[in-house]
Amino acid sequence: MTTLLLALFAVTMLMGVPISIAMGLSAAVVIVLNDLPVAVLAQRSVNALDSTPLLAVPLFIFAANLLNVTGVTRHLFDLIRILVGRIRGGVAQVTVLVSLVFSGISGAALADIGALGSMQIKMMRERGYRDEFSAGITMAAATIGPIFPPSIPIIIFATAANVSAVKLLLAGIVPALIITALLMIQIAVMARLQNLPRDETVPSLSELGRQFALSLPALLAPVLLIGGLLSGLFGPTEVAGITVVYAILIGRFFYHQLSWTGFVGAARETVEATANVLFIVASAALFAWVLTIDQVPARAAELLLGLSTDPIVLLFIVNGLLLVAGMFLESIAAILIIAPIVTPILTMAGVDPIQLGIVFVLNLMIGLLTPPVGMSLYMVSIVAKMPLPTVVSGVLPFLIPLLLSLLVVTLVPAASTWLPGLLMK
Repeated sequence: MTTLLLALFAVTMLMGVPISIAMGLSAAVVIVLNDLPVAVLAQRSVNALDSTPLLAVPLFIFAANLLNVTGVTRHLFDLIRILVGRIRGGVAQVTVLVSLVFSGISGAALADIGALGSMQIKMMRERGYRDEFSAGITMAAATIGPIFPPSIPIIIFATAANVSAVKLLLAGIVPALIITALLMIQIAVMARLQNLPRDETVPSLSELGRQFALSLPALLAPVLLIGGLLSGLFGPTEVAGITVVYAILIGRFFYHQLSWTGFVGAARETVEATANVLFIVASAALFAWVLTIDQVPARAAELLLGLSTDPIVLLFIVNGLLLVAGMFLESIAAILIIAPIVTPILTMAGVDPIQLGIVFVLNLMIGLLTPPVGMSLYMVSIVAKMPLPTVVSGVLPFLIPLLLSLLVVTLVPAASTWLPGLLMK
């Protein structure tokens, strides 16, 4: 059964069928051919979507779209550029820091690229940065978004693996800061080797104060979100709803940029993005159910534990599996298929599921930067109007800090478990 399922999935993918349809169609064919109840198609799909944590997904997407409409991203970029733009490679450093701040709003790598990518690359082009470098750092910085809360992939993992979403969201803070620091070190090294440009304009204190005042509501959004989670009064879904209300209020009454047309446009983009995500969730649920009834999780557990029972060794094996899967599978689909199989095995071997969630998501975010299916590559190619080979060559140096971050998160459990353990006592 599993062989037929994977063969059908591979054939449909090679035919260019979207991954969500490929998963659902291959699972449906296997169910029909094996005389399994056809009602399972509707039952499993609906049950997968009947999840309270998943309500946070459209709400966080909506909040990010609303804030983008108000021009918040430009204010953030200008503020951080004033602060660090005069160092060599300063605009590239700004790109990383803006992605860190905006990640506290968007929760998705592609959302970061869509909201920030065009502006960041245009700014670097104007200052003489090579296209390869501009594309590479824009994509690498966007990986911070799905690690720092709110994170849509982390919420999906928490749902699939039955892990606390609040703890997982808090667990992403330290790894996101590690990624930020290592990317900035990489830029500093490349700036010295390649003599990257720096800003020559010296901003006045009044200009800094004005820009800080304009950016303050956007800077407070991540504080509101994390504070809500820590207070214990709100779960991820409630915090997402509050973030939407906050985005509407500051967009309408502080920035005065949120019109009815902009609101409707943000809502339309949210519906489209949410439909894409949830269609993948429903299809992956069918795909995973076929694997489960064919006892793939049990066979996988037997295989992995037969190779080793050492948690670190198992984590490295899973790292290799996920890095390869990330090259071919969309990240949410990979989480929904692989997480229910792997999480019980590694938890049994002594791996903290909180650490595993961060390792899982970071692996798949690196997969967004690797061909042939790396969606960040294609999105930057479209946004910046660059040929795909240029984009691919640009990201290669920035895989070094991302892989080092993955190594730290893998070898040091406290990097992801310390903060939620401290704050959630």
